[in-house]
Amino acid sequence: MPFKDTIINLVSKFSGGMSTQNYPLDYCIPLYHTVSDETLPHLKHLYPYKSEKEFEKDLDYLLKYFNFVDWDGFRRFQESGNRGGKKVALLTFDDGFSEFLHVVAPILERRGIYAVNFINPAFVDQQDMLFRCKASLLIEKIKSEKVDISLLQNISGLRYGATDEICSHILKTGYKKRVLLDLYAEAIDLDFKDYLRKNKPYLDLAQLQELKTRGFGIGAHSWNHPYYSELTLDEQLETTFSSLDFVKTHAFLADAFAFPFTDFGVSKSFFEQLYRRCPDLYSFGTAGIKTDAFAHNLQRIPMEHDSAANILPKETAYFLLKKPFKKNLIIRK
Repeated sequence: MPFKDTIINLVSKFSGGMSTQNYPLDYCIPLYHTVSDETLPHLKHLYPYKSEKEFEKDLDYLLKYFNFVDWDGFRRFQESGNRGGKKVALLTFDDGFSEFLHVVAPILERRGIYAVNFINPAFVDQQDMLFRCKASLLIEKIKSEKVDISLLQNISGLRYGATDEICSHILKTGYKKRVLLDLYAEAIDLDFKDYLRKNKPYLDLAQLQELKTRGFGIGAHSWNHPYYSELTLDEQLETTFSSLDFVKTHAFLADAFAFPFTDFGVSKSFFEQLYRRCPDLYSFGTAGIKTDAFAHNLQRIPMEHDSAANILPKETAYFLLKKPFKKNLIIRK
């Protein structure tokens, strides 16, 4: 076990574990992408996701410590200054995957829990696919079928690369070089559009509108899910505002935006321009239990790498460990 994890576990143990009293913030914002009992090839090689049983177990745990609220309730809680009573949780999902309608929504409706799904307009109606999902599909085909690896070696420049090296290279392909993924797919006869047509991994516009009528929130998540660290400031603002314009046009949540991947390194200038145009907006990162110099930029807790019962105590312990060093506030430059 890494030394950092050992220290976090010790702090968690001696601080008494998770409780309403020692959880350091008044709110908790869990982050998921999807929930499924099925193998999803477009996600299989990217990150783990919860089964239905695991997700329900997470909800049981979270309900011990938090009141789940809807978007309006969360805004009121943030703006009222009234922090008495049980702490609140806002459940969030990213990327607009179709399981949210078919799997997640029925579970949440049965339990009376609200969630916001942050979507990328470029993928609505199966128009395109997140470049990372394309990478996962490529790796799945390479590992499960007989593929002429020499074609990929030539395109990648790894002339003597073994299969695992090629797959690692594909998985590391960045947003700015995403066209390479289409070249790899053409070389091994993988049709992304055919996969979209047959599997429909994303929610379409009619389904998003249905979810809205059923009481769920739909927020913005950039136009096509880039790494903000790879973009210029103008490009960051463009993809942000275009996604916000989309959700506003369709009467979804025009005051909710979640950064794709992370907001790590996003500049002070970006936030100043963002909130100048959208003063009522709340934005969301993925840095766990932290606060931000910009009060309307809130951090979420990724929940898919372990159970909620393990993640929350460790996040709390990590916050307490950093507190004496004043490392829990994100300062923008």
